[in-house]
Amino acid sequence: MIVCHLISFVLGFALDLLFGDPRIPFHPIILIGKLISLLEKLFYPRKRNSRVEFMAGIVLEIFVIAVTAAVVTAVLYYLYRMSDGAGILAEAILTWFALAMKSLKKESMKVWKALNEGDVDKARKAVSMIVGRDTEALGAEGITKAAVETVAENASDGVIAPLIFLALAGPVGGYIYKAVNTMDSMIGYKNDRYMYFGRAAAKTDDVLNYLPSRITALLMIAVSMFADEALDWKNAYKIWKRDRRNHASPNSAQGEAVMAGALGVQLAGDAKYFGKIVKKPTIGDALRTVEAEDIARANRLMVSASVLAELICILGILLVIMVI
Repeated sequence: MIVCHLISFVLGFALDLLFGDPRIPFHPIILIGKLISLLEKLFYPRKRNSRVEFMAGIVLEIFVIAVTAAVVTAVLYYLYRMSDGAGILAEAILTWFALAMKSLKKESMKVWKALNEGDVDKARKAVSMIVGRDTEALGAEGITKAAVETVAENASDGVIAPLIFLALAGPVGGYIYKAVNTMDSMIGYKNDRYMYFGRAAAKTDDVLNYLPSRITALLMIAVSMFADEALDWKNAYKIWKRDRRNHASPNSAQGEAVMAGALGVQLAGDAKYFGKIVKKPTIGDALRTVEAEDIARANRLMVSASVLAELICILGILLVIMVI
């Protein structure tokens, strides 16, 4: 069974590397998102009360995780009962759908292409598709920073963290992680509606990402030695040690700090969300001005770290097979 898991794990990563995250109506993450929206309508308290909202959020989180785990388990159990081939194919496809390496690169490189064409409006529209902040007032430098930051942050959330959970616990573990991550992205905001209702999801996401975000940072430091000659691994390590806590989230600045240091630029700082300026500390030193090519460099660093993570996970699974 572990051998089947290894084959599926490798195939799923290869499918993402080749084709990216497919845009289909019944994508598992889309279905999880629809489940969250449905349960929010059912569970969100009609009368506002912080304690009731918090408890309702916990109930929603338990339901989403339970349903996700049950469905994935049932699909794999049924298909592996049919044949190993059917099970391996299903597991590989589920692994593929849980990863976003190729898609992250593709979407962020649209920003790079538009900037190189001198079309700031097109670049602004492209970056608005991959970031949560308001983008209508961003100039070329702000657009570039936003794209680099999202590549750095999603190197963990979108690729390496799912890889770790998939390697450790197969698609069931991978999709529990993705369910929590999706809940955080939908209801984990510190605004009037979700301050208490989404707190459980946000805290669980922080816990699940605590180690993966730091592993991602260390992998990025390691590969910055060879991913691009323009990258500085010593400065990446220096800025990571200094600025890795410069974020409201305990995890988000891990990858951003490495990226800022490797590139020799300053990232983060104040940003506008839903029409309001949010004060945020900067990450890194402005050793030079950010340029469009930094998006391409960020992607080379992200892809290299992801491939290294895949290889380490494969070695880990092989060790388990040898021991057993």
